Amino acid sequence: MRPDHGHDHDDGGSAVPEARTPAQIEADIVRRRGQLAETLDEIGVRLHPRTIVGDAKAKVVSTVDHTAGRAVVTVNRFMTDVRDGLRDDDGAPRMDRIVPVVLLAAGVVGLIVVSARRKR
Repeated sequence: MRPDHGHDHDDGGSAVPEARTPAQIEADIVRRRGQLAETLDEIGVRLHPRTIVGDAKAKVVSTVDHTAGRAVVTVNRFMTDVRDGLRDDDGAPRMDRIVPVVLLAAGVVGLIVVSARRKR
């Protein structure tokens, strides 16, 4: 015999069904219909195209935010290293490093301008 845990209905797990009144059976059917309706509503919400698109957007935004955050940290670290490399220990500019960097940047800009004019 099963111990009574305060349940007045059969949960479907017993091998020998308990004798129940028609009212108990009807109440159990109503309860199970309610549970089934809730489950179907939840499935409907989860499978609705708007929910799927919203979940996909949220995942993409999260991935982009994470990637962008890592990129910002990397760029900041690089810029700090460059800035530190263009100054001596006292914080004074090191012209022996700044002049080549400026010349290189001017050369790259010049190549871009020449290339853009040729394409026209």
